[in-house]
Amino acid sequence: MPNRRRSPSLKLGHHRPAHHTFQACLPGGSPRRCLPRLLRQGIAEDSLRVPHQAIVEFVAAVTRPLARGPLLSLPEACREAEELLSQFEILYPNDSVLRMAVRGRAAYQLAWFDAHLWAYAESYGIPELLSEDFEHNRLYGSVRAVNPFR
Repeated sequence: MPNRRRSPSLKLGHHRPAHHTFQACLPGGSPRRCLPRLLRQGIAEDSLRVPHQAIVEFVAAVTRPLARGPLLSLPEACREAEELLSQFEILYPNDSVLRMAVRGRAAYQLAWFDAHLWAYAESYGIPELLSEDFEHNRLYGSVRAVNPFR
């Protein structure tokens, strides 16, 4: 059973690595590398949790064949995934997370995989979900979705 204790400083991190890990984001029109800063801050403060699903998506996204080749080779992607495992607390799915995802899909009309991301945060008592895949600053149940690239 997930720990439902609320910690206002915890955040659940998710990002589309093919778009943001290797490209600059442009909040306010000012080019800068913001994802590495967010990740470093999450490591330093021990405030960022990563759902298992985000690591699965990361490996799939960076090894996807592109016209100029994948962003990373499979061995490179696996090494990066192992680094994530050593740097962050990883949240794993279980029965209650899956049931919460089904409810989130129905209640908020979330896409199936987005419902799972929200369910991790809701089930583990994490008040903030960092993702560009949700409506910015919207409250879903007890979880506020924040787009860190705005």
